[in-house]
Amino acid sequence: MVMHTSPPEGMVFLSGGIFRMGSDRFYPEERPVRKVHVDEFWIDATPVTNRQFSIFVEATGYKTFAERAPDPEDYPGMPLEMAKAGSLVFVPPKPSVNLVSPAQWWIFRFGAWWREPLGPGSSIEGLEDHPVVHIVYVDAEAYASWAGKALPTEAEWEYAARGGNDGFDFAWGDCLAPDGRMLANYWQGRFPVENQLLDGWERTSPVGTFPANGYGLFDMIGNVWEWTADWFASPSAGLPPTAHCCVPSNPRGGREEDSYDPDTPNLRIGRKVVKGGSHLCAPNYCQRYRPAARIPQADDTSTCHVGFRCVWRAPS
Repeated sequence: MVMHTSPPEGMVFLSGGIFRMGSDRFYPEERPVRKVHVDEFWIDATPVTNRQFSIFVEATGYKTFAERAPDPEDYPGMPLEMAKAGSLVFVPPKPSVNLVSPAQWWIFRFGAWWREPLGPGSSIEGLEDHPVVHIVYVDAEAYASWAGKALPTEAEWEYAARGGNDGFDFAWGDCLAPDGRMLANYWQGRFPVENQLLDGWERTSPVGTFPANGYGLFDMIGNVWEWTADWFASPSAGLPPTAHCCVPSNPRGGREEDSYDPDTPNLRIGRKVVKGGSHLCAPNYCQRYRPAARIPQADDTSTCHVGFRCVWRAPS
């Protein structure tokens, strides 16, 4: 683990302040819009890349969660034949598919991990500057600790993503593609069967491909979802009292036990907030390529469209 007394290279300083968090115009879990305050911090200019994660693995010998076979005792009801290392991979379904069940396009592929993101035989050759994927929360936390950094809170992440443009749907305004310009990597066309590739990328794109936001940060929306440090909860949870004129300061999410998925009561697996949407978000499905967007992600679940970036806070 590296101990830094000054911010590491490749990070951008944000002075903090009060901003409007959330949205009343899209999904229920984003409501209500509320003012919050965050302290100053530094944040990676881009998501962590395959190249950067490779350096971490070479230095530490770390094995990601997707490289380890799950223990059936941790997953009641798991068929024994599924107790193999792997991860979730997006596979385009047949054109007749409906949007009811994501299981129609998400496949748990044995042998999929960050170095073979589509499964055995695939490679990250040529993808060195793409975001690393197939990363669960503990993997992201391990990298951050090794780098002398931390994972952002949800409030820090959203403050950074807005780029100083408070209240807009997107960091640049309220239009997703102004004058037809592609400003982020998301799905164009009818998800999950028709991808028009107007942005030039079928899956992930190299970090920095699209313009930076007002703070000089790249890929804050689209490309890959990003882990935050907060347990998933309603927006009103975890708001502490503060001296900032009744504006919560540095709010945090709820409790781990309250983040469990109510649809799977036998699996007590914590869910973290992930932010920003990915290349699989589309106008007809999951319009979450926005700073305010948020979904719960089981902290032991890796996929081909979830990555992360880190923050650094000056020692007090």
